[in-house]
Amino acid sequence: HGSSGENSDFGPTKNPWNKKLVPGGSSSGSAASLAADFSLISTGTDTCGSIRLPANYCGVLGLKPTYGSVSRFGVIAMASSLDSIGHFGRVVSDVRKVFEVTRGIDGYDSTLSSLHKPYQPKSKGLKIGLPKEFLGEGLEDEVRNSVLEAAKTFEKMGNEIVEISLPHTKYGIAVYYIIQPAEVSSNLSRYDGVRYGKGRSFFGDEAKRRIMLGSYVLSAGYYDAYYLKAMKVRSVIIEEVNRAFEDVDLILAPVAPSLPFKLGEKVNDPLKMYLTDIYAATANLCGIPSLAVPSGFNKDNLPLGFQIMGPKFSEELLFASALEYHRFIDYKPQVAKII
Repeated sequence: HGSSGENSDFGPTKNPWNKKLVPGGSSSGSAASLAADFSLISTGTDTCGSIRLPANYCGVLGLKPTYGSVSRFGVIAMASSLDSIGHFGRVVSDVRKVFEVTRGIDGYDSTLSSLHKPYQPKSKGLKIGLPKEFLGEGLEDEVRNSVLEAAKTFEKMGNEIVEISLPHTKYGIAVYYIIQPAEVSSNLSRYDGVRYGKGRSFFGDEAKRRIMLGSYVLSAGYYDAYYLKAMKVRSVIIEEVNRAFEDVDLILAPVAPSLPFKLGEKVNDPLKMYLTDIYAATANLCGIPSLAVPSGFNKDNLPLGFQIMGPKFSEELLFASALEYHRFIDYKPQVAKII
């Protein structure tokens, strides 16, 4: 759990491109091992960018699929309305193959959708939205320039880039950090030692912090003020994003506000750490698919990239768009040399 990959019982995971930097989290090992060529594919969970953020920081592809596409049976629930099982790969075809194998109905997961109708992607001439709220204050210039460069490339490919506005998404991270801890405190109650389990000593600091936050917002006197209000704002964000997809086929955005940062830099500043997820929250709150796509490296040999989001069950559109993008820029996946 967490955005940096520093909360493991076995010590922090390191970014294979620079071992002094974080690899992103929380599925940090899945992305770092893939970037270092330890595996062909890997799997993770995405509750608020936990696949897309490490994919972005480690220079690989990372898919957060539509909520209810892949069974979560066997995974310890963290935030039941936000969790998605997804996949990493160095090339689009690998991610697509794993998704095809893992998607589908499972009688052990009642959240899986039985109404799945594959989104029919256009072959050319997509209309791609660029939300102005995702490119403003707090975004590092190098990340902004990378996203804008990707937009120019998609335009050269024959697509139309239009500026859109998603004003309520600015509340997304606040909404997430009310709903997610509330669900965490409920789901982990079987392990927290208060009612069941062996005791909270088995949890790390971040897990304890979220259980405490969740218990607070669900407590008498605060439920209406925080949790219920957050759920209402979540509904507004969902409606806003769904309306956007009536006009555009895809939404192009940054994955994170910065490039990978130094190990230990934000450990003692939870609020600063939470803001790392600011551009990831929208897809989880809305249950829509999002694909983190690598686009190259900067002068310091650190990965650059972006995410593309689509309507529910539009994974094939995301795959097709990312594949065409990589073909157009002649993208070749790189392997981090860590020895």
